[in-house]
Amino acid sequence: MTQHVAVIGGDARYLELIRQLQTLPDVSIHLVGFDKLEQGFTGLDQTDFADLEQTMLDAVILPITGTDQDGYVETVFSSQTIRLTHEWFASLNDQTVVFTGITNDYLTNAINKTNLSLISLLNRDDVAIYNSIPTAEGTIMMAIEHTDYTIHASRVIVVGFGRVGNTVANKFAALGAEVSVCAESIMDLARITELGHTAIPFDELHAHTRDCDLLINTVPAQVVTKDAIQYLPPHGIIFDLASKPGGTDFDYAQKRGIKAVLAKSLPGVVAPKTAGKILADVVKQFLADFKRKENG
Repeated sequence: MTQHVAVIGGDARYLELIRQLQTLPDVSIHLVGFDKLEQGFTGLDQTDFADLEQTMLDAVILPITGTDQDGYVETVFSSQTIRLTHEWFASLNDQTVVFTGITNDYLTNAINKTNLSLISLLNRDDVAIYNSIPTAEGTIMMAIEHTDYTIHASRVIVVGFGRVGNTVANKFAALGAEVSVCAESIMDLARITELGHTAIPFDELHAHTRDCDLLINTVPAQVVTKDAIQYLPPHGIIFDLASKPGGTDFDYAQKRGIKAVLAKSLPGVVAPKTAGKILADVVKQFLADFKRKENG
Protein backbone atom coordinates (compact mmCIF):
# COMPACT_ATOMS: atom_id res chain seq x y z
CA MET A 1 0.00 0.00 0.00
CA THR A 2 1.36 3.40 -0.99
CA GLN A 3 2.16 5.88 1.77
CA HIS A 4 1.53 9.54 1.01
CA VAL A 5 3.94 12.08 2.50
CA ALA A 6 3.61 15.86 2.15
CA VAL A 7 6.75 17.94 2.60
CA ILE A 8 5.60 21.52 3.24
CA GLY A 9 8.38 24.08 3.12
CA GLY A 10 11.90 23.59 4.42
CA ASP A 11 15.48 24.71 3.88
CA ALA A 12 18.54 23.13 2.24
CA ARG A 13 18.45 20.22 4.71
CA TYR A 14 15.14 19.18 3.23
CA LEU A 15 16.60 18.67 -0.23
CA GLU A 16 18.61 15.75 1.13
CA LEU A 17 15.65 14.57 3.21
CA ILE A 18 13.55 14.45 0.03
CA ARG A 19 16.28 12.51 -1.82
CA GLN A 20 16.38 10.00 1.00
CA LEU A 21 12.60 9.57 1.01
CA GLN A 22 12.67 8.98 -2.74
CA THR A 23 14.61 5.77 -2.13
CA LEU A 24 11.69 4.25 -0.20
CA PRO A 25 9.40 1.84 -2.06
CA ASP A 26 5.69 2.56 -2.14
CA VAL A 27 6.04 6.15 -0.91
CA SER A 28 4.44 9.02 -2.82
CA ILE A 29 5.95 12.44 -2.02
CA HIS A 30 3.99 15.66 -2.41
CA LEU A 31 6.18 18.77 -2.43
CA VAL A 32 4.64 22.06 -1.35
CA GLY A 33 6.68 25.27 -1.25
CA PHE A 34 9.55 24.20 -3.51
CA ASP A 35 8.45 25.87 -6.74
CA LYS A 36 11.65 27.95 -7.06
CA LEU A 37 13.59 24.74 -7.63
CA GLU A 38 13.91 23.34 -11.14
CA GLN A 39 11.47 20.50 -11.60
CA GLY A 40 14.26 18.13 -12.52
CA PHE A 41 16.21 18.88 -9.35
CA THR A 42 14.15 16.51 -7.26
CA GLY A 43 12.47 14.57 -10.02
CA LEU A 44 9.17 15.11 -8.28
CA ASP A 45 6.09 17.08 -9.18
CA GLN A 46 5.28 20.19 -7.20
CA THR A 47 1.88 20.38 -5.55
CA ASP A 48 -0.06 23.54 -4.79
CA PHE A 49 -0.99 23.78 -1.14
CA ALA A 50 -4.67 24.16 -2.01
CA ASP A 51 -4.54 20.90 -4.00
CA LEU A 52 -3.32 18.71 -1.17
CA GLU A 53 -5.79 16.00 -0.26
CA GLN A 54 -5.40 15.98 3.53
CA THR A 55 -7.41 12.81 4.13
CA MET A 56 -4.99 10.68 2.08
CA LEU A 57 -1.81 11.85 3.83
CA ASP A 58 0.03 9.43 6.11
CA ALA A 59 2.66 11.98 7.12
CA VAL A 60 3.21 15.73 6.95
CA ILE A 61 6.75 17.08 7.26
CA LEU A 62 6.97 20.72 8.32
CA PRO A 63 10.12 22.89 8.25
CA ILE A 64 12.60 22.82 11.13
CA THR A 65 10.91 25.96 12.46
CA GLY A 66 7.45 24.36 12.25
CA THR A 67 5.02 27.25 12.06
CA ASP A 68 5.03 30.72 13.56
CA GLN A 69 2.50 31.72 16.20
CA ASP A 70 -0.08 32.43 13.49
CA GLY A 71 0.38 29.16 11.63
CA TYR A 72 2.49 30.46 8.75
CA VAL A 73 5.17 28.15 7.36
CA GLU A 74 8.62 29.30 6.26
CA THR A 75 9.19 28.49 2.59
CA VAL A 76 12.81 29.08 1.60
CA PHE A 77 12.30 27.77 -1.94
CA SER A 78 9.00 29.49 -2.65
CA SER A 79 7.46 32.95 -2.55
CA GLN A 80 3.97 31.65 -1.85
CA THR A 81 2.35 32.15 1.53
CA ILE A 82 1.28 28.99 3.33
CA ARG A 83 -0.79 29.05 6.51
CA LEU A 84 -1.76 25.93 8.41
CA THR A 85 -4.90 26.70 10.36
CA HIS A 86 -6.35 24.64 13.19
CA GLU A 87 -9.07 23.61 10.73
CA TRP A 88 -6.46 22.40 8.25
CA PHE A 89 -4.90 20.09 10.84
CA ALA A 90 -8.35 18.89 11.90
CA SER A 91 -9.10 17.83 8.32
CA LEU A 92 -6.13 15.43 8.23
CA ASN A 93 -6.61 11.71 8.62
CA ASP A 94 -6.59 10.72 12.32
CA GLN A 95 -3.61 8.44 11.66
CA THR A 96 -1.47 11.16 10.10
CA VAL A 97 1.90 11.81 11.74
CA VAL A 98 3.10 15.42 11.72
CA PHE A 99 6.87 15.98 11.83
CA THR A 100 8.45 19.30 12.76
CA GLY A 101 11.89 20.41 13.89
CA ILE A 102 10.61 22.36 16.87
CA THR A 103 7.13 23.20 18.05
CA ASN A 104 5.48 26.20 19.68
CA ASP A 105 2.20 26.97 21.43
CA TYR A 106 0.28 27.43 18.18
CA LEU A 107 1.39 24.16 16.62
CA THR A 108 1.08 22.17 19.83
CA ASN A 109 -2.43 23.49 20.47
CA ALA A 110 -3.51 22.76 16.91
CA ILE A 111 -2.34 19.15 17.21
CA ASN A 112 -3.79 18.70 20.71
CA LYS A 113 -7.25 19.46 19.31
CA THR A 114 -6.93 16.41 17.04
CA ASN A 115 -5.91 12.76 17.33
CA LEU A 116 -2.75 13.41 15.32
CA SER A 117 0.77 12.55 16.48
CA LEU A 118 3.34 15.37 16.57
CA ILE A 119 7.03 14.43 16.38
CA SER A 120 9.47 17.22 17.30
CA LEU A 121 12.61 15.94 15.62
CA LEU A 122 15.11 18.25 17.31
CA ASN A 123 13.83 17.23 20.73
CA ARG A 124 14.77 13.61 20.12
CA ASP A 125 17.99 12.46 21.78
CA ASP A 126 19.23 10.63 18.69
CA VAL A 127 18.72 13.62 16.38
CA ALA A 128 20.22 16.05 18.89
CA ILE A 129 23.32 13.91 19.40
CA TYR A 130 23.88 13.43 15.67
CA ASN A 131 23.27 17.15 15.08
CA SER A 132 25.80 18.05 17.76
CA ILE A 133 28.58 16.97 15.39
CA PRO A 134 27.93 19.56 12.62
CA THR A 135 27.10 22.06 15.37
CA ALA A 136 30.54 21.57 16.90
CA GLU A 137 32.22 21.75 13.50
CA GLY A 138 30.31 24.97 12.74
CA THR A 139 31.46 26.45 16.05
CA ILE A 140 35.05 25.59 15.21
CA MET A 141 34.57 27.27 11.82
CA MET A 142 33.26 30.43 13.51
CA ALA A 143 36.11 30.41 16.00
CA ILE A 144 38.66 30.30 13.17
CA GLU A 145 36.85 33.08 11.27
CA HIS A 146 36.50 35.44 14.23
CA THR A 147 39.90 35.10 15.89
CA ASP A 148 43.51 35.88 15.06
CA TYR A 149 44.93 33.10 17.21
CA THR A 150 44.85 29.32 17.05
CA ILE A 151 42.32 27.13 18.77
CA HIS A 152 45.29 25.11 20.00
CA ALA A 153 46.24 26.42 23.47
CA SER A 154 43.26 28.81 23.53
CA ARG A 155 41.20 28.90 26.72
CA VAL A 156 37.65 27.75 26.06
CA ILE A 157 34.70 27.63 28.43
CA VAL A 158 31.66 25.63 27.35
CA VAL A 159 28.50 26.46 29.31
CA GLY A 160 26.25 23.41 29.58
CA PHE A 161 27.09 19.73 29.35
CA GLY A 162 24.09 18.40 27.48
CA ARG A 163 24.10 16.69 24.13
CA VAL A 164 25.65 19.68 22.33
CA GLY A 165 27.95 20.88 25.12
CA ASN A 166 29.53 17.45 25.51
CA THR A 167 30.42 17.18 21.82
CA VAL A 168 31.61 20.80 21.53
CA ALA A 169 33.90 20.41 24.54
CA ASN A 170 35.44 17.20 23.19
CA LYS A 171 35.99 18.59 19.67
CA PHE A 172 37.75 21.73 20.94
CA ALA A 173 39.86 19.66 23.32
CA ALA A 174 40.86 17.42 20.40
CA LEU A 175 42.27 20.52 18.68
CA GLY A 176 44.44 21.29 21.69
CA ALA A 177 42.31 23.90 23.44
CA GLU A 178 42.31 24.18 27.22
CA VAL A 179 38.66 23.35 27.81
CA SER A 180 36.57 24.09 30.89
CA VAL A 181 32.92 23.10 31.11
CA CYS A 182 30.31 24.79 33.29
CA ALA A 183 27.56 22.50 34.54
CA GLU A 184 25.08 22.19 37.39
CA SER A 185 24.75 18.59 38.48
CA ILE A 186 27.37 16.78 40.56
CA MET A 187 27.26 13.88 38.10
CA ASP A 188 28.02 16.15 35.14
CA LEU A 189 30.86 17.85 37.00
CA ALA A 190 32.35 14.45 37.78
CA ARG A 191 32.05 13.32 34.15
CA ILE A 192 33.63 16.56 32.93
CA THR A 193 36.61 15.96 35.20
CA GLU A 194 36.84 12.32 34.10
CA LEU A 195 37.06 13.45 30.46
CA GLY A 196 40.04 15.65 31.30
CA HIS A 197 38.29 19.03 31.19
CA THR A 198 38.12 21.55 34.02
CA ALA A 199 34.74 21.42 35.77
CA ILE A 200 33.07 24.69 36.79
CA PRO A 201 29.88 24.82 38.90
CA PHE A 202 27.28 27.20 37.45
CA ASP A 203 27.46 29.63 40.33
CA GLU A 204 31.22 29.98 39.86
CA LEU A 205 31.25 30.81 36.13
CA HIS A 206 32.01 34.50 36.75
CA ALA A 207 35.17 33.56 38.65
CA HIS A 208 36.68 31.83 35.59
CA THR A 209 35.83 34.08 32.63
CA ARG A 210 38.77 36.46 33.11
CA ASP A 211 40.98 33.65 31.77
CA CYS A 212 38.71 32.83 28.82
CA ASP A 213 39.31 33.40 25.11
CA LEU A 214 36.15 31.69 23.80
CA LEU A 215 32.94 31.39 25.80
CA ILE A 216 30.51 28.96 24.16
CA ASN A 217 26.99 28.74 25.53
CA THR A 218 24.70 25.78 24.84
CA VAL A 219 22.02 26.45 27.49
CA PRO A 220 18.67 27.95 26.31
CA ALA A 221 18.30 30.15 29.40
CA GLN A 222 19.89 33.38 30.64
CA VAL A 223 23.10 31.88 32.06
CA VAL A 224 25.80 34.07 30.47
CA THR A 225 24.90 37.12 32.53
CA LYS A 226 26.53 40.45 33.29
CA ASP A 227 28.48 38.84 36.12
CA ALA A 228 30.16 36.42 33.72
CA ILE A 229 30.63 38.88 30.85
CA GLN A 230 32.14 41.74 32.85
CA TYR A 231 35.32 39.75 33.55
CA LEU A 232 35.95 38.56 30.00
CA PRO A 233 39.18 39.94 28.48
CA PRO A 234 38.69 42.50 25.68
CA HIS A 235 39.55 39.94 23.00
CA GLY A 236 37.10 37.40 24.41
CA ILE A 237 34.31 36.17 22.13
CA ILE A 238 30.96 34.61 22.99
CA PHE A 239 29.35 32.06 20.69
CA ASP A 240 25.79 31.26 21.72
CA LEU A 241 24.53 27.97 20.28
CA ALA A 242 21.26 27.90 22.19
CA SER A 243 17.96 28.33 20.38
CA LYS A 244 16.75 31.89 19.85
CA PRO A 245 16.98 34.21 21.81
CA GLY A 246 20.00 32.39 23.28
CA GLY A 247 21.26 32.44 26.83
CA THR A 248 23.51 35.51 26.72
CA ASP A 249 23.01 39.09 27.87
CA PHE A 250 23.78 40.44 24.40
CA ASP A 251 23.00 44.04 25.39
CA TYR A 252 25.60 44.04 28.13
CA ALA A 253 28.14 42.30 25.91
CA GLN A 254 27.69 45.08 23.35
CA LYS A 255 28.12 47.76 26.01
CA ARG A 256 31.36 46.11 27.10
CA GLY A 257 32.57 45.84 23.52
CA ILE A 258 32.58 42.04 23.65
CA LYS A 259 31.73 40.29 20.40
CA ALA A 260 28.77 37.97 20.98
CA VAL A 261 27.40 35.84 18.14
CA LEU A 262 24.07 34.04 18.21
CA ALA A 263 24.64 31.05 15.95
CA LYS A 264 21.50 29.90 14.12
CA SER A 265 20.88 26.37 12.86
CA LEU A 266 24.55 25.48 12.38
CA PRO A 267 23.84 21.95 11.08
CA GLY A 268 21.76 23.43 8.26
CA VAL A 269 24.45 26.01 7.49
CA VAL A 270 27.65 23.98 7.59
CA ALA A 271 26.41 20.51 6.66
CA PRO A 272 22.88 20.56 5.19
CA LYS A 273 23.36 17.21 3.46
CA THR A 274 24.38 15.46 6.67
CA ALA A 275 21.68 17.25 8.67
CA GLY A 276 19.06 16.27 6.09
CA LYS A 277 20.09 12.61 6.24
CA ILE A 278 19.85 12.65 10.05
CA LEU A 279 16.25 13.90 9.81
CA ALA A 280 15.42 11.49 7.00
CA ASP A 281 16.64 8.46 8.94
CA VAL A 282 14.16 9.19 11.74
CA VAL A 283 11.25 9.86 9.37
CA LYS A 284 12.02 6.69 7.40
CA GLN A 285 11.98 4.64 10.60
CA PHE A 286 8.57 6.03 11.58
CA LEU A 287 7.17 5.30 8.12
CA ALA A 288 8.52 1.74 8.24
CA ASP A 289 7.03 1.17 11.69
CA PHE A 290 3.69 2.56 10.57
CA LYS A 291 3.65 0.26 7.53
CA ARG A 292 4.41 -2.78 9.70
CA LYS A 293 1.49 -1.93 11.99
CA GLU A 294 -0.82 -1.52 9.01
CA ASN A 295 0.21 -4.88 7.64
CA GLY A 296 -0.39 -6.49 11.03
